[in-house]
Amino acid sequence: MLFDEAKIFVKAGDGGDGIVAFRREKYVPRGGPSGGHGGKGGDVILQVDPQLNTLIHFKKRSHFKAKSGSHGGGKEMAGAMGEDAIIPVPAGTVVRNAATGVLLADLTEPGQQVVVAQGGRGGRGNTAFKSSTNQAPKMAERGLPGEELWLTLELKLIADVGIIGVPNAGKSTLLSVVSAARPKIADYPFTTLQPNLGVVVLDHRDLVMADIPGLIEGAHEGTGLGHQFLRHIERCRLLIHLLNGASPDLLAEFDQINEELSLFSEKLAQKPQLVVLNKIDLPEAQVHWPAVRARAEALGFPAHQISAVSGEGVRSLVGKLFEYLDTIPREQ
Repeated sequence: MLFDEAKIFVKAGDGGDGIVAFRREKYVPRGGPSGGHGGKGGDVILQVDPQLNTLIHFKKRSHFKAKSGSHGGGKEMAGAMGEDAIIPVPAGTVVRNAATGVLLADLTEPGQQVVVAQGGRGGRGNTAFKSSTNQAPKMAERGLPGEELWLTLELKLIADVGIIGVPNAGKSTLLSVVSAARPKIADYPFTTLQPNLGVVVLDHRDLVMADIPGLIEGAHEGTGLGHQFLRHIERCRLLIHLLNGASPDLLAEFDQINEELSLFSEKLAQKPQLVVLNKIDLPEAQVHWPAVRARAEALGFPAHQISAVSGEGVRSLVGKLFEYLDTIPREQ
């Protein structure tokens, strides 16, 4: 199961009440007002924690509440402010108002924060109501309630390169070869049930690569968890479109995946692609290479051939990835 979506309830702290109080010093028979103001309620804050990679911790807890402000005191003492509730989330978390769908934040940087619920203002004590016509006011304000709402959290992986393709094209194998990632690998479709991340290092440079689970027809409508998988591709700067060289219909599969990207969003359709024919250690894959190269060039995509199992062409491919990324600006 993918833990890249969550729904949580947040409640900011209420403001403390202001109070009615009067000075009671000796020899001051008619002391003026001395009621202090209430403290502000705590905010609810989401903060990016670089140690988190999923939203799974929200499965155990979905309600969060900040502390309320303290009430005011005598001698014009203000109440203490309520403690904020800071909720850690992974980088790549998109926050929306669950009721309206309005985007509240897109959290991408370590330590980045956003206040999702404001604490209530503290009420004013009776010192605030003293006037020339009312020297001893007997009124004070109650604190205001803190904001409360349901939020939807959506995780989008942040990677430089995303590997896409049909199930069993060899995406997980390629990721395991070029990085230290160890995704589950087997020679049958749908082995990968959630995206995997790996860091690829070459000559003191590095990039983050994501292995996106296999896409099938109807993915843009949610078929095969398509919505969850396609969402992760949106942040990738470059896509490796990996083709299964053992498939007799690899060009039809290539066209189908591109159509799914286009139907999901125009942004995905415009992503730069690197078309890679995998499994060239097989004779049938070598037969496909001229047609694959011609189709890729017709679409304006560079094409490469590799064998993720034997390692043939893999180092050259990694070098090209860094070259291509140098020409692609980072999204703001």
